[in-house]
Amino acid sequence: MHVRTEKSTRAHVFTVMLAYMIAKKLKQAWFEFDLTVEEGLKQLSMLCATEVKIKDQGSCLRIQTPSDSNAALLKALNIKMPSVLPHREVPVVTRKKLQSQRKSIEK
Repeated sequence: MHVRTEKSTRAHVFTVMLAYMIAKKLKQAWFEFDLTVEEGLKQLSMLCATEVKIKDQGSCLRIQTPSDSNAALLKALNIKMPSVLPHREVPVVTRKKLQSQRKSIEK
């Protein structure tokens, strides 16, 4: 990572230290499961939600009940998952889309 200004350097150091602290906390919480942080996060990536549309009133995301293993990982972190989240359709622009948009603008 190349940073040029003091502000960028401070932001980079803050981000790296925050990531380190989160990884350390996860490692401590999941010690009894004999999992690495990467394995635990991969397992939690299986959590999913279902979009529920309500006629003329919008939609929400219904979070599925976690599996027993995911529930144990969340409990070790003292995290309680909500059953529903508000859902707003926000357009997401990925890096790949941005590059193609830039190319079309340049032409």
